[in-house]
Amino acid sequence: MTLTITAFERSPDGGRGQARDMRVRWALEEAGQPYEVRLVSFEEMKQPAHLAVHPFGQIPTFEEGGLALFESGAIVLHIAEHYAGLLPDDANARARAISWMFCAVNTVEPPIIDLQVALFQEGNESWHEQRLPMVHDRIRDRLRQLSARLGDNDWLDDDFSAGDVMMVTVLRRLNRSGLLVEFPNLAAYVARGEAHPAFKRAFDAQLAVATAASRSV
Repeated sequence: MTLTITAFERSPDGGRGQARDMRVRWALEEAGQPYEVRLVSFEEMKQPAHLAVHPFGQIPTFEEGGLALFESGAIVLHIAEHYAGLLPDDANARARAISWMFCAVNTVEPPIIDLQVALFQEGNESWHEQRLPMVHDRIRDRLRQLSARLGDNDWLDDDFSAGDVMMVTVLRRLNRSGLLVEFPNLAAYVARGEAHPAFKRAFDAQLAVATAASRSV
C-alpha cells in the first residue's frame, strides 16, 4: 500500500528542512517505509481537493489506503504506532515518548512560531522593536527548562524516539535566530538528530524539491 504525503511545491524555507513535512519524511525514513510526495502550490492548498484532506489548507497531509490524516504530530504518531523504530516496546517508556511529542508541538513550538510571525509578518509595525525582546525571552524560558531536563543525556528519554523527531524539528526552527547556541546541550542534541542517516535522507529529499523549484524560476 503506497503512503503519500503532501509538501510545498515551493517551500518558504528555501529547502532548509523547516517545513512540517520534514517531520513526517524523517519519521517514515526512520521506520524504513517508502513513500510518495505530492507537491502542492499555495493555490492548490486552498482548493476543495486539498481541503477535503486538510480542512485548514496546510501541509503536510498523509494518505494510506482509505485513511487520510492532517497535522504533523498526529501523522508522526500514526507512523510510530504502526511501524517499528520510533516508539519503545515498554509501555511506560512509550507513554513518555508520546508525552514528549505533545510537548514539542504544544509547549516548545508556540513561542518559536510567535518569533517567526514577529519577524516575517510584523516587521513593519511600529511596536515591532519593543515586542521582539519579549518574544525572545519567552523562547529562552522554554529552552532553559528543556535544557535543564535534558542535561547530559543524548535523548529526551532513554532511547531515541518519535519524541525526539518532533523536538529536534521544532528546535531547528531556531537555527538562524542565535538563540539555540545559548544552550550548548540543546544545540548538541539537535546536531545528534541531524546526524541520523534517516534525517539526512529526509533533508536531502526536501532540499531536492527546493533546488528543482529554484531552477524552474
